[in-house]
Amino acid sequence: MKLLRYGPSGAEKPGILDANGNIRDLSAVLDDISGKSIGNADLTMLRTLDLDTLPLIAGNPRIGPCVSGVGKFICIGLNYADHAAEAGMDLPDEPIIFAKATSAICGPNDTIEIPRGSTRTDWEVELGVVIGRHAKYVDAGDALEYVAGYCAVNDLSERDFQIHRSGQWTKGKSCDTFGPVGPWLVTRDEIPDPQNLSMYLDVNGKRFQDGSTKTMHFDVATIISHLSQFMSLHPGDIISTGTPPGVGMGQNPEVYLKAGDVVELGINGLGVQRQQVVMG
Repeated sequence: MKLLRYGPSGAEKPGILDANGNIRDLSAVLDDISGKSIGNADLTMLRTLDLDTLPLIAGNPRIGPCVSGVGKFICIGLNYADHAAEAGMDLPDEPIIFAKATSAICGPNDTIEIPRGSTRTDWEVELGVVIGRHAKYVDAGDALEYVAGYCAVNDLSERDFQIHRSGQWTKGKSCDTFGPVGPWLVTRDEIPDPQNLSMYLDVNGKRFQDGSTKTMHFDVATIISHLSQFMSLHPGDIISTGTPPGVGMGQNPEVYLKAGDVVELGINGLGVQRQQVVMG
């Protein structure tokens, strides 16, 4: 299933894509797509629905973040071997963890705002993992059973804030609009192997990132297990699992976003995002 949220920011409604790619309204079934409605029992119920009986949404409504009420937005750094090489850094012995403020979350096609004082706003296409049930001290062999689904994430980063402002990555990762999520939450049954997904990112039509989750240093199961040793993961939490090479900081010379740029990114099976860049 491909679950989504549509409508004005702050007033999104739950929806689902039908076999023809049309949005069907789920408001009569669910209050929202959130941690409260993506457990195994909820998803099993949704699979029994006859989507043709649900209201068809006409036109092209705004698509919001694919999950609401996110408690934690956790990111994994330097998790692609080819990206670490691009950055000139060694692969870590265990996952590098940092937090991205949930206030950074926005819709997949919402405007990206370059923050005040920014000189190095960068892009990162990433596989997002949405947790479906409480996970604590989980073994890697069981970890994927705790996943509700997957989504595309643009882990936008202000490199100067990230690297030169006391080395605190969260400062460069948490600016408003720095977390486009979606367009869909694709349930895990549709993604049998999260380690075999191609991904790309273009800026103004030029391909910068062209990678695959095959080159992840730590796979999704390992990441979930590792995180669960340090904190409980709750339904609706999002884990952004790292980016392949091709970020702006890795170009020679470096390239960063500016007002007027258009970013497009996609992950196989998880949909496409498209964002216009403006000054914040």
